[in-house]
Amino acid sequence: MNAIKYKILGLCIFLLTISNSSIAQKKKAAAPAASYTIEGNVTGLEEGIAVKLIPGATHSSELPVAETTIKEGKFTFTGKLNEPRLFFIAFGKDKGYMNLLVENAKIKVTADAEVSKKEDERITFKNQVITGSKSNDYYKKETAFRDELEKDYAAYHTKDSDELSKLIGAARKEKNTKTADSLQNLPVWKKFEADEKAFFTKVEKTTLAVITKHKDSWWGPFFMMTQYSYFTPEQKPIYEQFSEAAKKSYYGQVADKDLNPKSLIGTSVANFNLKDKDGKAYTAKEIVAGKKYILIDFWASWCAPCRKEIPNLKTAYAEYAGKGFEILSISIDKDEKAWQKALGQENMQWHNLIDDNKVSKSFNVKTIPATYLVDSKGVIIGDNLRGADLEAKLKELLKS
Repeated sequence: MNAIKYKILGLCIFLLTISNSSIAQKKKAAAPAASYTIEGNVTGLEEGIAVKLIPGATHSSELPVAETTIKEGKFTFTGKLNEPRLFFIAFGKDKGYMNLLVENAKIKVTADAEVSKKEDERITFKNQVITGSKSNDYYKKETAFRDELEKDYAAYHTKDSDELSKLIGAARKEKNTKTADSLQNLPVWKKFEADEKAFFTKVEKTTLAVITKHKDSWWGPFFMMTQYSYFTPEQKPIYEQFSEAAKKSYYGQVADKDLNPKSLIGTSVANFNLKDKDGKAYTAKEIVAGKKYILIDFWASWCAPCRKEIPNLKTAYAEYAGKGFEILSISIDKDEKAWQKALGQENMQWHNLIDDNKVSKSFNVKTIPATYLVDSKGVIIGDNLRGADLEAKLKELLKS
C-alpha cells in the first residue's frame, strides 16, 4: 500500500516538474527581447561603404548612434531601447536613406540599391522589405493614408496648372501685376486653387485624426513629430490633449521641447571649430576677435527663404562692417558640393563655414533661416533678426 502511495506521489512530483518547466518555457518565450538587432542585406552597393544609424522624428539634425560598413552586402546594428524609436539608415555620405521604427527585437532589412550615374550619386532603393518590428508594421499601416494623399496631389497638379504657375511666377518676378492678375483669373487657375485648398484641408484632417487616435500613448507625440515638419504655436493645443503617460514618453518630451523652446538670449556661445570651403578650420573666437557684434546665420543651399535673405545681409554688412559688425554664415548642407556651388553664386564677403551637426544642435536650430546676434563677450542678445528688424537693431547698437 505504501509502495503505491510513493509511486503516486512520485508521479505527481514528476508531472508538477514537467508542468512548471513548460510554464517557465512559455514565459521565457513570451518575454520581450531585451535588445534589438538589425540585420541588413542590400544588393548593389560597393564593398566597404559606410552605413549609419541616425535618430529620426526629432526635427533636428542628429548624430549617428552607430556606424558600420557594408561587407558582402550585409551590415548589422545592435542596441537597446526603452521604447520604440524611429531611425534612418544612411548609406555613404548621406547619399541614400531608409527609415525604420526600431524596437527590441530581431529585425531584418533587405533591399536592392541603385546608385545614380549623375554627379550627386544618389542612392535609391527598390524591393525594400522590413520584418521583425511590429511597431514598424503598425506605423506603415497607420500612415497608409499618405499614399492616397500623394495621388490626390498628383491629380490636381496637371500639366496646364504647372505651366500656368510658371507664367504667373515669371510675371510676378517681372513685377507685371496686370498679367499676373489676368492669369490668376482664368478658370483653370481658379479650379487649381479650389483643388489645392481641398487637398490641404484633407491633409489637416487626416493628420489630426491619426494623432488624436493615439493621444493616450507614445504613438500620439510620435505621430505629431512625424506628421509635422516643424511646429508653430498653433500645434500646442494638439500636444495638450495627450495623456500624462504620452507626455512623459521619449517623443512626448521631444515634442514638448520643440513646442516650448527655451530662449537662448542671455546665454553665452561656446567656442566651436568649423571648416570653410577650402577645408581650413576656424574657431568662433578667431572670427569675432575685435568685433563688437556678430550675426550667426544658419542657412542651406536648398533653403529658398535663406537665399532670399542674403541680399539683406549684404546690405547690413556693407553698412555696418566698418563699425564693428561681422557675419558668420553656417551651412547645414549635407551635400558639400551643393554648398560650394551656392557660395560661388551668392558671393558672400564674410566667413562661411559648414556645420558638423553639433553646432546647429547647440543653438537648437529647428528651421532655417535662423539667426543669432552675439555681442563681443559671446553673449546672445537677439535672435531671428532679419531684414528691417536686423537693420533697426544694428542702427540702435551702432548709431555712433
